[in-house]
Amino acid sequence: MTIETDKLEFDGTERPFFASSQKDLLARLEENAADYRKVLRSVTDEELSKNWTMHYRGQKILEMPKGAILRGVVMNHLIHHRGQLSVYLRLLNVAIPGMYGPSADDMGLLRAENQVA
Repeated sequence: MTIETDKLEFDGTERPFFASSQKDLLARLEENAADYRKVLRSVTDEELSKNWTMHYRGQKILEMPKGAILRGVVMNHLIHHRGQLSVYLRLLNVAIPGMYGPSADDMGLLRAENQVA
């Protein structure tokens, strides 16, 4: 959407996607990832240099080049939520899955005394 449009206009009535199951969530993620890869393969540097804006009820909230939005907001935002998820899992004493390779849990590096009580 960032590449294919020049702005996003929120009015407060938008509702996020809620998955009904893990299967539904993973299917949505895979579909969006495939669409993202397809659009990225065809976008030009000129298009990525164009500004993209976000408005809320007519007021400009954010304006940056599309390339910066994709990297700084879209991709980094996913990383941020992955970090949040790892904290929640740790607080629940659930093993943290590997993200960029095996996690300390996967490698048996966490000892019982380091676990959250």
